[in-house]
Amino acid sequence: MSAASPGILLVLDGWGHAEAGEGNALTLARTPVLDGLAAKYPATLVEASGTAVGLLPGTVGNSEIGHMVIGAGRPLDYDSVLVQRRIDGGELALNPLLTAALDQVAADGAALHLIGLVSDGQIHASVDHLRTLLATAAERGVTTVWVHAITDGRDVADRTAGHYLERVEGFFADTGVGRLATVSGRGYGLDKSGDLELTAKVTMAIADGSGPTARDSGQILAGATDGDVWITPTVLTDEAGTAPATIGDRDAVLFTNFRSDRIQQLADDLVAHLADTHVTVLSLTQYDTRAAIPALVGRADASGGLADELEKHGLRSVRIAEAEKFEHVTYYVNGRDDRKRDVEEHVRITSGQVPDYTARPEMNLAAVTAAVAEAAARPEIDLVVANLANIDVVGHTGNLPATVKAAEHTDRQVGRILRAAAATGRWVLLVGDHGNAERMTKPGPDGTPLPYGGHTTNPVPAVIVPAPGQLLPERPVDGGTLADIAPTVLHLLGRDRGPAMTGRSLL
Repeated sequence: MSAASPGILLVLDGWGHAEAGEGNALTLARTPVLDGLAAKYPATLVEASGTAVGLLPGTVGNSEIGHMVIGAGRPLDYDSVLVQRRIDGGELALNPLLTAALDQVAADGAALHLIGLVSDGQIHASVDHLRTLLATAAERGVTTVWVHAITDGRDVADRTAGHYLERVEGFFADTGVGRLATVSGRGYGLDKSGDLELTAKVTMAIADGSGPTARDSGQILAGATDGDVWITPTVLTDEAGTAPATIGDRDAVLFTNFRSDRIQQLADDLVAHLADTHVTVLSLTQYDTRAAIPALVGRADASGGLADELEKHGLRSVRIAEAEKFEHVTYYVNGRDDRKRDVEEHVRITSGQVPDYTARPEMNLAAVTAAVAEAAARPEIDLVVANLANIDVVGHTGNLPATVKAAEHTDRQVGRILRAAAATGRWVLLVGDHGNAERMTKPGPDGTPLPYGGHTTNPVPAVIVPAPGQLLPERPVDGGTLADIAPTVLHLLGRDRGPAMTGRSLL
Protein backbone atom coordinates (compact mmCIF):
# COMPACT_ATOMS: atom_id res chain seq x y z
CA MET A 1 0.00 0.00 0.00
CA SER A 2 1.27 3.47 -0.81
CA ALA A 3 2.03 6.22 1.67
CA ALA A 4 -0.61 7.14 4.22
CA SER A 5 -3.07 9.90 3.43
CA PRO A 6 -5.68 11.81 5.40
CA GLY A 7 -9.17 10.46 5.07
CA ILE A 8 -12.90 10.41 5.74
CA LEU A 9 -14.74 7.75 7.72
CA LEU A 10 -18.31 7.92 6.46
CA VAL A 11 -20.93 5.93 8.37
CA LEU A 12 -24.12 5.39 6.39
CA ASP A 13 -26.54 4.69 9.20
CA GLY A 14 -28.88 1.78 8.50
CA TRP A 15 -27.07 0.78 5.27
CA GLY A 16 -27.52 -3.00 5.25
CA HIS A 17 -27.20 -5.57 2.49
CA ALA A 18 -29.90 -7.93 1.26
CA GLU A 19 -31.13 -9.28 -2.04
CA ALA A 20 -33.55 -7.12 -3.97
CA GLY A 21 -37.17 -7.46 -2.90
CA GLU A 22 -40.44 -5.58 -2.47
CA GLY A 23 -39.45 -4.43 1.02
CA ASN A 24 -35.86 -3.47 0.20
CA ALA A 25 -35.81 0.32 0.04
CA LEU A 26 -32.14 0.36 -0.95
CA THR A 27 -32.55 -1.75 -4.09
CA LEU A 28 -35.79 0.01 -5.00
CA ALA A 29 -34.03 3.37 -4.84
CA ARG A 30 -32.05 4.83 -7.72
CA THR A 31 -28.54 4.98 -6.23
CA PRO A 32 -25.96 5.00 -9.04
CA VAL A 33 -23.11 6.20 -6.80
CA LEU A 34 -23.55 3.56 -4.12
CA ASP A 35 -24.31 0.86 -6.69
CA GLY A 36 -21.07 1.57 -8.52
CA LEU A 37 -18.75 1.57 -5.51
CA ALA A 38 -18.21 -2.18 -5.24
CA ALA A 39 -17.39 -2.46 -8.94
CA LYS A 40 -14.74 0.26 -8.80
CA TYR A 41 -13.13 0.03 -5.37
CA PRO A 42 -12.12 -2.49 -2.68
CA ALA A 43 -15.41 -3.58 -1.12
CA THR A 44 -16.70 -6.30 1.14
CA LEU A 45 -19.52 -7.10 3.55
CA VAL A 46 -18.87 -7.03 7.28
CA GLU A 47 -20.93 -8.42 10.15
CA ALA A 48 -22.69 -5.86 12.31
CA SER A 49 -24.94 -7.94 14.56
CA GLY A 50 -24.94 -10.81 17.04
CA THR A 51 -21.76 -12.09 18.62
CA ALA A 52 -19.61 -10.43 15.94
CA VAL A 53 -20.11 -7.10 17.72
CA GLY A 54 -20.77 -8.30 21.28
CA LEU A 55 -24.52 -8.89 21.18
CA LEU A 56 -26.45 -12.04 22.02
CA PRO A 57 -26.50 -14.59 19.17
CA GLY A 58 -28.95 -13.61 16.45
CA THR A 59 -29.57 -10.14 17.88
CA VAL A 60 -29.96 -7.30 15.39
CA GLY A 61 -27.34 -4.60 15.38
CA ASN A 62 -28.01 -1.04 16.49
CA SER A 63 -26.46 2.39 16.15
CA GLU A 64 -25.11 2.49 19.68
CA ILE A 65 -23.16 -0.77 19.60
CA GLY A 66 -22.33 -0.25 15.92
CA HIS A 67 -20.52 3.03 16.53
CA MET A 68 -18.96 1.75 19.75
CA VAL A 69 -17.44 -1.26 17.97
CA ILE A 70 -16.41 0.86 14.98
CA GLY A 71 -14.53 3.06 17.44
CA ALA A 72 -13.23 0.37 19.80
CA GLY A 73 -11.73 -1.87 17.15
CA ARG A 74 -13.03 -4.93 18.98
CA PRO A 75 -16.35 -6.52 19.92
CA LEU A 76 -17.76 -5.17 23.18
CA ASP A 77 -20.09 -7.08 25.46
CA TYR A 78 -23.24 -5.03 25.06
CA ASP A 79 -25.31 -4.15 28.08
CA SER A 80 -27.96 -6.72 27.13
CA VAL A 81 -25.30 -9.45 27.12
CA LEU A 82 -23.99 -8.39 30.52
CA VAL A 83 -27.53 -8.40 31.95
CA GLN A 84 -28.33 -11.82 30.51
CA ARG A 85 -25.06 -13.22 31.80
CA ARG A 86 -25.94 -12.09 35.31
CA ILE A 87 -29.45 -13.50 34.99
CA ASP A 88 -28.15 -16.86 33.79
CA GLY A 89 -25.56 -17.01 36.55
CA GLY A 90 -28.01 -15.97 39.26
CA GLU A 91 -26.03 -12.85 40.20
CA LEU A 92 -28.75 -10.38 39.25
CA ALA A 93 -31.25 -11.81 41.74
CA LEU A 94 -28.60 -11.49 44.47
CA ASN A 95 -27.43 -7.99 43.53
CA PRO A 96 -27.14 -6.12 46.84
CA LEU A 97 -28.67 -2.93 45.44
CA LEU A 98 -31.69 -4.87 44.21
CA THR A 99 -32.13 -7.05 47.27
CA ALA A 100 -31.83 -4.09 49.65
CA ALA A 101 -34.47 -2.15 47.73
CA LEU A 102 -36.82 -5.13 47.53
CA ASP A 103 -36.40 -6.01 51.20
CA GLN A 104 -37.16 -2.42 52.20
CA VAL A 105 -40.25 -2.36 49.99
CA ALA A 106 -41.44 -5.64 51.49
CA ALA A 107 -40.82 -4.45 55.04
CA ASP A 108 -42.71 -1.19 54.43
CA GLY A 109 -45.58 -2.81 52.59
CA ALA A 110 -44.72 -0.49 49.71
CA ALA A 111 -44.69 -1.06 45.94
CA LEU A 112 -42.10 -1.72 43.25
CA HIS A 113 -42.54 0.12 39.94
CA LEU A 114 -40.92 -1.36 36.82
CA ILE A 115 -40.62 1.08 33.90
CA GLY A 116 -39.39 0.20 30.44
CA LEU A 117 -39.95 -0.78 26.84
CA VAL A 118 -42.08 -3.90 26.47
CA SER A 119 -40.89 -5.83 23.42
CA ASP A 120 -38.25 -8.36 22.43
CA GLY A 121 -36.55 -6.11 19.87
CA GLN A 122 -33.30 -6.35 21.90
CA ILE A 123 -32.34 -2.80 20.93
CA HIS A 124 -33.43 -0.97 24.06
CA ALA A 125 -34.90 -3.68 26.26
CA SER A 126 -36.02 -7.29 26.51
CA VAL A 127 -39.50 -8.06 27.77
CA ASP A 128 -38.15 -11.30 29.22
CA HIS A 129 -36.08 -9.36 31.74
CA LEU A 130 -39.38 -8.32 33.32
CA ARG A 131 -40.15 -11.91 34.21
CA THR A 132 -36.83 -12.27 36.05
CA LEU A 133 -37.41 -9.05 37.97
CA LEU A 134 -40.98 -10.01 38.86
CA ALA A 135 -39.85 -13.43 40.08
CA THR A 136 -37.05 -11.88 42.14
CA ALA A 137 -39.47 -9.41 43.72
CA ALA A 138 -41.86 -12.24 44.63
CA GLU A 139 -39.04 -14.28 46.16
CA ARG A 140 -38.07 -11.30 48.37
CA GLY A 141 -41.63 -10.94 49.65
CA VAL A 142 -42.76 -7.95 47.59
CA THR A 143 -46.49 -8.29 47.00
CA THR A 144 -47.24 -5.12 45.02
CA VAL A 145 -45.46 -4.63 41.70
CA TRP A 146 -46.67 -2.16 39.08
CA VAL A 147 -45.46 -2.33 35.48
CA HIS A 148 -45.40 0.92 33.52
CA ALA A 149 -45.22 -0.35 29.96
CA ILE A 150 -43.70 1.61 27.08
CA THR A 151 -44.92 0.17 23.78
CA ASP A 152 -42.58 -0.26 20.86
CA GLY A 153 -43.63 -0.36 17.19
CA ARG A 154 -40.14 0.44 15.95
CA ASP A 155 -37.69 -2.25 17.05
CA VAL A 156 -40.50 -4.73 16.35
CA ALA A 157 -43.37 -4.56 13.88
CA ASP A 158 -45.94 -1.88 14.56
CA ARG A 159 -49.28 -2.79 16.13
CA THR A 160 -47.86 -5.76 18.00
CA ALA A 161 -48.14 -4.12 21.43
CA GLY A 162 -51.09 -6.33 22.33
CA HIS A 163 -48.96 -9.42 21.82
CA TYR A 164 -46.28 -8.15 24.20
CA LEU A 165 -48.71 -6.91 26.82
CA GLU A 166 -50.28 -10.38 26.81
CA ARG A 167 -46.84 -11.83 27.50
CA VAL A 168 -46.46 -9.46 30.43
CA GLU A 169 -49.84 -10.54 31.78
CA GLY A 170 -48.57 -14.11 31.52
CA PHE A 171 -45.54 -13.15 33.62
CA PHE A 172 -47.90 -11.84 36.29
CA ALA A 173 -49.67 -15.17 36.35
CA ASP A 174 -46.43 -17.17 36.40
CA THR A 175 -44.77 -15.23 39.23
CA GLY A 176 -47.85 -14.40 41.27
CA VAL A 177 -47.09 -10.67 41.37
CA GLY A 178 -47.54 -7.71 39.09
CA ARG A 179 -50.22 -5.57 37.51
CA LEU A 180 -50.19 -3.22 34.58
CA ALA A 181 -50.31 0.40 35.76
CA THR A 182 -49.73 2.66 32.76
CA VAL A 183 -49.17 2.29 29.03
CA SER A 184 -47.23 4.88 26.99
CA GLY A 185 -45.92 4.83 23.44
CA ARG A 186 -42.18 5.13 22.95
CA GLY A 187 -42.69 8.41 21.13
CA TYR A 188 -43.46 9.80 24.58
CA GLY A 189 -41.46 7.53 26.88
CA LEU A 190 -38.26 7.32 24.81
CA ASP A 191 -38.23 10.79 23.28
CA LYS A 192 -34.76 11.90 22.27
CA SER A 193 -35.63 15.22 20.67
CA GLY A 194 -35.57 17.05 24.00
CA ASP A 195 -39.33 17.62 23.98
CA LEU A 196 -39.93 17.62 27.72
CA GLU A 197 -43.66 18.11 27.23
CA LEU A 198 -43.84 14.60 25.78
CA THR A 199 -41.78 13.19 28.63
CA ALA A 200 -43.83 15.02 31.28
CA LYS A 201 -46.99 13.23 30.14
CA VAL A 202 -45.35 9.89 30.98
CA THR A 203 -43.95 11.15 34.26
CA MET A 204 -47.33 12.46 35.41
CA ALA A 205 -49.07 9.25 34.44
CA ILE A 206 -46.54 7.07 36.28
CA ALA A 207 -46.02 9.17 39.38
CA ASP A 208 -49.41 10.77 39.93
CA GLY A 209 -51.90 8.77 37.88
CA SER A 210 -52.59 11.91 35.85
CA GLY A 211 -53.82 11.78 32.27
CA PRO A 212 -56.25 9.79 30.14
CA THR A 213 -57.58 6.64 31.79
CA ALA A 214 -58.72 3.22 30.68
CA ARG A 215 -60.03 0.08 32.34
CA ASP A 216 -57.66 -2.30 30.51
CA SER A 217 -54.99 -2.43 27.85
CA GLY A 218 -57.46 -3.59 25.23
CA GLN A 219 -59.30 -0.30 25.52
CA ILE A 220 -56.01 1.58 25.14
CA LEU A 221 -54.96 -0.34 22.04
CA ALA A 222 -58.37 0.04 20.43
CA GLY A 223 -57.88 3.79 20.51
CA ALA A 224 -54.27 3.76 19.30
CA THR A 225 -54.95 5.11 15.81
CA ASP A 226 -51.35 6.28 15.33
CA GLY A 227 -49.76 2.92 16.10
CA ASP A 228 -47.72 1.63 19.01
CA VAL A 229 -45.13 4.42 18.93
CA TRP A 230 -47.65 7.16 19.71
CA ILE A 231 -49.95 5.58 22.28
CA THR A 232 -50.96 8.46 24.56
CA PRO A 233 -49.69 7.91 28.13
CA THR A 234 -52.71 6.31 29.76
CA VAL A 235 -53.46 5.29 33.34
CA LEU A 236 -55.26 2.04 34.14
CA THR A 237 -57.94 2.48 36.78
CA ASP A 238 -59.84 0.16 39.09
CA GLU A 239 -63.60 -0.39 39.11
CA ALA A 240 -64.11 2.82 41.04
CA GLY A 241 -62.24 4.79 38.39
CA THR A 242 -59.24 5.59 40.59
CA ALA A 243 -55.58 5.09 39.72
CA PRO A 244 -54.12 2.81 42.40
CA ALA A 245 -50.58 2.72 41.04
CA THR A 246 -49.27 6.18 41.90
CA ILE A 247 -45.75 6.25 43.38
CA GLY A 248 -45.80 6.33 47.17
CA ASP A 249 -43.21 7.86 49.47
CA ARG A 250 -41.52 4.54 50.36
CA ASP A 251 -41.82 2.85 46.98
CA ALA A 252 -38.98 1.76 44.69
CA VAL A 253 -38.59 2.42 40.98
CA LEU A 254 -36.50 0.32 38.59
CA PHE A 255 -35.95 1.33 34.97
CA THR A 256 -35.67 -1.87 32.94
CA ASN A 257 -34.21 -0.66 29.63
CA PHE A 258 -30.64 -1.82 29.11
CA ARG A 259 -29.88 0.83 26.48
CA SER A 260 -29.50 4.16 28.18
CA ASP A 261 -29.80 6.97 25.68
CA ARG A 262 -33.54 7.00 25.01
CA ILE A 263 -34.78 6.27 28.53
CA GLN A 264 -32.57 8.70 30.41
CA GLN A 265 -34.66 11.79 29.62
CA LEU A 266 -37.64 10.13 31.32
CA ALA A 267 -35.44 8.90 34.17
CA ASP A 268 -34.16 12.40 34.87
CA ASP A 269 -37.63 13.89 34.68
CA LEU A 270 -39.12 11.32 37.04
CA VAL A 271 -36.27 11.64 39.54
CA ALA A 272 -36.75 15.42 39.57
CA HIS A 273 -40.49 14.93 40.07
CA LEU A 274 -39.82 12.65 43.07
CA ALA A 275 -37.16 14.90 44.59
CA ASP A 276 -39.02 15.47 47.87
CA THR A 277 -39.79 11.80 48.48
CA HIS A 278 -37.97 8.81 49.91
CA VAL A 279 -38.43 6.74 46.75
CA THR A 280 -35.50 4.49 45.80
CA VAL A 281 -34.66 4.74 42.08
CA LEU A 282 -32.47 2.16 40.32
CA SER A 283 -31.65 1.32 36.71
CA LEU A 284 -30.95 -2.08 35.21
CA THR A 285 -27.78 -0.79 33.54
CA GLN A 286 -25.71 2.37 33.77
CA TYR A 287 -27.48 5.47 32.43
CA ASP A 288 -25.92 8.82 31.53
CA THR A 289 -28.42 10.79 33.54
CA ARG A 290 -27.96 14.10 35.34
CA ALA A 291 -29.30 12.40 38.44
CA ALA A 292 -27.15 9.78 40.15
CA ILE A 293 -29.12 6.57 39.56
CA PRO A 294 -27.41 3.42 40.88
CA ALA A 295 -27.16 0.66 38.27
CA LEU A 296 -27.51 -3.07 38.82
CA VAL A 297 -25.15 -3.91 35.93
CA GLY A 298 -22.07 -1.93 34.86
CA ARG A 299 -20.55 -1.40 31.43
CA ALA A 300 -17.86 -3.05 29.36
CA ASP A 301 -14.55 -1.19 29.11
CA ALA A 302 -14.34 0.49 25.69
CA SER A 303 -11.07 2.39 26.17
CA GLY A 304 -8.06 2.07 23.90
CA GLY A 305 -10.07 2.61 20.72
CA LEU A 306 -9.77 4.91 17.74
CA ALA A 307 -10.20 8.15 19.70
CA ASP A 308 -7.46 7.21 22.14
CA GLU A 309 -5.11 6.23 19.31
CA LEU A 310 -5.77 9.46 17.41
CA GLU A 311 -5.07 11.40 20.58
CA LYS A 312 -1.88 9.43 21.29
CA HIS A 313 -0.51 10.17 17.81
CA GLY A 314 -1.68 13.80 17.78
CA LEU A 315 -3.97 13.20 14.80
CA ARG A 316 -6.73 15.77 14.47
CA SER A 317 -10.30 14.75 13.67
CA VAL A 318 -13.59 16.52 12.99
CA ARG A 319 -16.82 14.74 13.95
CA ILE A 320 -19.94 15.70 11.97
CA ALA A 321 -23.56 14.55 12.21
CA GLU A 322 -27.12 15.73 12.48
CA ALA A 323 -28.54 16.06 15.97
CA GLU A 324 -30.13 12.59 15.77
CA LYS A 325 -26.73 10.91 15.40
CA PHE A 326 -24.33 13.46 16.85
CA GLU A 327 -23.65 11.44 20.01
CA HIS A 328 -22.82 8.42 17.88
CA VAL A 329 -19.84 10.03 16.10
CA THR A 330 -18.62 11.58 19.35
CA TYR A 331 -19.64 9.85 22.58
CA TYR A 332 -20.16 6.33 21.22
CA VAL A 333 -17.24 6.23 18.77
CA ASN A 334 -15.15 7.45 21.72
CA GLY A 335 -16.17 4.46 23.83
CA ARG A 336 -18.92 6.24 25.83
CA ASP A 337 -16.36 8.75 26.98
CA ASP A 338 -17.88 12.25 27.05
CA ARG A 339 -14.49 13.96 27.28
CA LYS A 340 -13.83 16.15 24.24
CA ARG A 341 -10.19 15.69 23.36
CA ASP A 342 -7.95 18.58 22.29
CA VAL A 343 -7.43 16.90 18.90
CA GLU A 344 -11.19 16.75 18.20
CA GLU A 345 -13.66 19.22 16.74
CA HIS A 346 -17.39 18.55 16.92
CA VAL A 347 -19.88 19.86 14.36
CA ARG A 348 -23.54 19.29 15.25
CA ILE A 349 -25.90 20.02 12.36
CA THR A 350 -29.28 21.37 13.43
CA SER A 351 -32.23 23.18 11.95
CA GLY A 352 -35.18 25.04 13.38
CA GLN A 353 -37.67 22.78 11.63
CA VAL A 354 -39.81 20.21 13.44
CA PRO A 355 -38.62 16.78 12.31
CA ASP A 356 -41.05 15.16 9.86
CA TYR A 357 -38.95 12.47 8.33
CA THR A 358 -41.54 11.20 5.87
CA ALA A 359 -42.20 14.71 4.53
CA ARG A 360 -38.49 15.69 4.59
CA PRO A 361 -36.49 12.51 3.93
CA GLU A 362 -33.56 14.69 2.89
CA MET A 363 -33.36 15.93 6.51
CA ASN A 364 -30.28 18.23 6.82
CA LEU A 365 -28.05 16.05 4.69
CA ALA A 366 -26.89 18.86 2.42
CA ALA A 367 -25.58 20.74 5.46
CA VAL A 368 -23.74 17.61 6.65
CA THR A 369 -22.13 17.27 3.22
CA ALA A 370 -21.08 20.91 3.21
CA ALA A 371 -19.50 20.52 6.65
CA VAL A 372 -17.62 17.40 5.53
CA ALA A 373 -16.31 19.18 2.44
CA GLU A 374 -15.23 22.18 4.51
CA ALA A 375 -13.39 19.98 7.02
CA ALA A 376 -11.79 17.92 4.23
CA ALA A 377 -10.35 21.09 2.72
CA ARG A 378 -8.35 21.81 5.87
CA PRO A 379 -4.86 20.26 5.56
CA GLU A 380 -4.35 20.08 9.34
CA ILE A 381 -7.30 17.67 9.71
CA ASP A 382 -6.18 14.05 9.46
CA LEU A 383 -9.59 12.40 9.72
CA VAL A 384 -13.18 13.48 9.16
CA VAL A 385 -15.76 11.23 10.82
CA ALA A 386 -19.33 11.77 9.65
CA ASN A 387 -22.67 10.05 9.96
CA LEU A 388 -25.29 10.22 7.20
CA ALA A 389 -28.46 9.53 9.17
CA ASN A 390 -31.22 9.47 6.56
CA ILE A 391 -31.43 5.80 5.64
CA ASP A 392 -31.78 4.81 9.28
CA VAL A 393 -33.86 7.67 10.67
CA VAL A 394 -36.39 7.66 7.82
CA GLY A 395 -36.30 3.87 7.72
CA HIS A 396 -37.47 3.83 11.33
CA THR A 397 -40.76 5.36 10.24
CA GLY A 398 -41.61 2.16 8.38
CA ASN A 399 -42.57 4.30 5.39
CA LEU A 400 -41.13 2.58 2.33
CA PRO A 401 -41.56 5.39 -0.26
CA ALA A 402 -40.00 7.94 2.11
CA THR A 403 -37.08 5.61 2.82
CA VAL A 404 -36.51 5.11 -0.90
CA LYS A 405 -36.26 8.89 -1.24
CA ALA A 406 -33.91 9.05 1.74
CA ALA A 407 -31.61 6.54 0.05
CA GLU A 408 -31.63 8.59 -3.15
CA HIS A 409 -30.80 11.79 -1.29
CA THR A 410 -27.98 9.94 0.48
CA ASP A 411 -26.61 8.66 -2.82
CA ARG A 412 -26.37 12.16 -4.28
CA GLN A 413 -24.61 13.53 -1.21
CA VAL A 414 -22.18 10.62 -1.10
CA GLY A 415 -21.24 11.54 -4.66
CA ARG A 416 -20.51 15.10 -3.54
CA ILE A 417 -18.43 13.89 -0.60
CA LEU A 418 -16.40 11.60 -2.86
CA ARG A 419 -15.67 14.49 -5.19
CA ALA A 420 -14.63 16.68 -2.24
CA ALA A 421 -12.37 13.89 -0.99
CA ALA A 422 -10.69 13.50 -4.36
CA ALA A 423 -10.15 17.25 -4.63
CA THR A 424 -8.45 17.34 -1.21
CA GLY A 425 -6.34 14.18 -1.57
CA ARG A 426 -8.34 12.02 0.86
CA TRP A 427 -9.43 8.42 0.94
CA VAL A 428 -12.97 7.55 2.04
CA LEU A 429 -14.02 4.50 4.03
CA LEU A 430 -17.79 4.01 3.76
CA VAL A 431 -19.50 1.56 6.11
CA GLY A 432 -22.94 0.82 7.49
CA ASP A 433 -23.39 0.51 11.24
CA HIS A 434 -26.30 -1.97 11.06
CA GLY A 435 -28.98 -3.11 8.67
CA ASN A 436 -32.34 -1.36 8.46
CA ALA A 437 -33.71 -0.02 5.19
CA GLU A 438 -33.02 -3.22 3.26
CA ARG A 439 -35.97 -4.84 5.09
CA MET A 440 -39.04 -2.65 5.54
CA THR A 441 -41.59 -5.37 6.28
CA LYS A 442 -41.69 -8.13 8.87
CA PRO A 443 -44.22 -10.85 9.70
CA GLY A 444 -46.42 -10.01 12.67
CA PRO A 445 -47.40 -12.56 15.34
CA ASP A 446 -49.89 -14.19 12.93
CA GLY A 447 -47.46 -14.20 9.99
CA THR A 448 -49.04 -11.26 8.14
CA PRO A 449 -46.39 -8.88 6.73
CA LEU A 450 -46.43 -5.59 8.59
CA PRO A 451 -44.49 -2.34 8.06
CA TYR A 452 -41.18 -2.66 9.86
CA GLY A 453 -38.93 0.21 10.85
CA GLY A 454 -36.45 -1.77 12.93
CA HIS A 455 -32.96 -3.10 12.49
CA THR A 456 -31.77 -6.37 10.95
CA THR A 457 -29.06 -9.00 11.28
CA ASN A 458 -27.88 -8.48 7.71
CA PRO A 459 -24.23 -7.62 7.01
CA VAL A 460 -23.30 -4.10 5.99
CA PRO A 461 -21.14 -2.88 3.10
CA ALA A 462 -17.63 -1.59 3.67
CA VAL A 463 -15.98 0.18 0.75
CA ILE A 464 -12.60 1.94 0.59
CA VAL A 465 -12.23 4.66 -2.02
CA PRO A 466 -8.52 5.48 -2.32
CA ALA A 467 -7.08 8.95 -2.40
CA PRO A 468 -5.84 10.06 -5.83
CA GLY A 469 -2.70 8.04 -6.61
CA GLN A 470 -3.08 5.82 -3.56
CA LEU A 471 -2.62 2.12 -4.34
CA LEU A 472 -4.82 -0.33 -2.45
CA PRO A 473 -5.39 -4.07 -2.76
CA GLU A 474 -8.09 -4.99 -5.26
CA ARG A 475 -10.37 -6.18 -2.48
CA PRO A 476 -10.40 -6.21 1.31
CA VAL A 477 -10.08 -9.42 3.24
CA ASP A 478 -13.28 -11.41 3.68
CA GLY A 479 -14.98 -12.31 6.93
CA GLY A 480 -14.74 -8.88 8.48
CA THR A 481 -16.80 -7.23 11.20
CA LEU A 482 -17.31 -3.69 12.43
CA ALA A 483 -14.41 -4.35 14.81
CA ASP A 484 -12.11 -4.14 11.77
CA ILE A 485 -13.02 -0.56 10.88
CA ALA A 486 -10.81 1.28 13.40
CA PRO A 487 -7.73 -0.84 12.56
CA THR A 488 -8.39 -0.13 8.87
CA VAL A 489 -8.67 3.62 9.50
CA LEU A 490 -5.38 3.60 11.42
CA HIS A 491 -3.77 1.54 8.66
CA LEU A 492 -4.86 4.11 6.06
CA LEU A 493 -3.50 6.87 8.31
CA GLY A 494 -0.15 5.08 8.53
CA ARG A 495 -0.47 3.95 12.15
CA ASP A 496 -0.53 0.53 13.75
CA ARG A 497 -3.72 -0.63 15.42
CA GLY A 498 -3.91 -0.06 19.15
CA PRO A 499 -2.95 -2.86 21.57
CA ALA A 500 -6.53 -3.08 22.86
CA MET A 501 -7.88 -3.74 19.37
CA THR A 502 -8.56 -7.34 18.39
CA GLY A 503 -9.91 -6.34 14.99
CA ARG A 504 -7.68 -6.41 11.93
CA SER A 505 -7.20 -4.06 9.05
CA LEU A 506 -9.42 -5.00 6.11
CA LEU A 507 -6.37 -4.24 3.96
